[in-house]
Amino acid sequence: MTLRVAIQMDPIEAVDIAGDTTFLMAETAQARGHKQWVYDFRTLALEEGRLYCRARPITVRREVGNHVDFGDWEKLDLAEDVDVILMRQDPPFDMAYVTATYLLETVHPRTLVVNDPAQVRSAPEKLMVTAFPGLQPPTLISADPVALDAFHKKHGEVVLKPLHGNGGSGVIKLRADDPNLDALIEIHAAGSRDPLVIQKFIPAVSKGDKRILLIDGEPVGAINRVPAAGAVRSNLHVGGTAMPVELTPRDLEICAAIGPTLRERGLIFVGIDVIGDYLTEINVTSPTGAQQLKAFTGIDATALMWDAIEAKCAAQVA
Repeated sequence: MTLRVAIQMDPIEAVDIAGDTTFLMAETAQARGHKQWVYDFRTLALEEGRLYCRARPITVRREVGNHVDFGDWEKLDLAEDVDVILMRQDPPFDMAYVTATYLLETVHPRTLVVNDPAQVRSAPEKLMVTAFPGLQPPTLISADPVALDAFHKKHGEVVLKPLHGNGGSGVIKLRADDPNLDALIEIHAAGSRDPLVIQKFIPAVSKGDKRILLIDGEPVGAINRVPAAGAVRSNLHVGGTAMPVELTPRDLEICAAIGPTLRERGLIFVGIDVIGDYLTEINVTSPTGAQQLKAFTGIDATALMWDAIEAKCAAQVA
């Protein structure tokens, strides 16, 4: 079936075509004959109950420096002119992001939004994990300096990170006797009213932070992101290195525990982070790793995603 697809994303002309998951999604959709537009969330406009955007049709190719052609700007009625919206806007998960989910909720599920915007809004990536007891390491989410200090004293080596951070930004490891927690809390509070996440340090991170991709609740494969020597953060854009890795029985146990919830909530394309035996994040905004997975294993998570989307659209028509 041929679908009309609008992709809400950061500028496609600036992406790294060798590593960007959204580019692979667009490339795969184009190979299947789907028509595609890209638009910036700032062009969303709700008028008299109808949601519009300004978008440009695209043709993509795997050619560095010349990977996209644009058509003329069009005004799209997102309830009438498209079948699928890919919400692939990168964080920060701020009020602008939240507002975009409210707007997209006005057309979903008549127009299938991937991932379901209400569920994206309700599933902050470091908070959703707490719904699955026993899967994550000891963790506290709070803005209270007393509670944060007590957790540090109880667990010794810890990792501190902003609740709504992304891409490894603001992640700091504190040793057991580290005197800097109070100052770090003050610095964070000066710029944000959000809580912090403090988590018992998992030494296994030195062996890598596993990114597992799930399509409609089912695991399809994983890559390992290994931090640079002496570093804590393993995110690829801050120096981590992608490596092939197999799914372990514990990985499959974690996926089996969370998969039904992901599927029920319309979270079709999800990336989870696993360190050692622990689930640390459930990424639902714009998960990455599909290009590296395809390069290492031949598994194309975006093709499996389009299989799931096409099946859902066909069921709606039927």
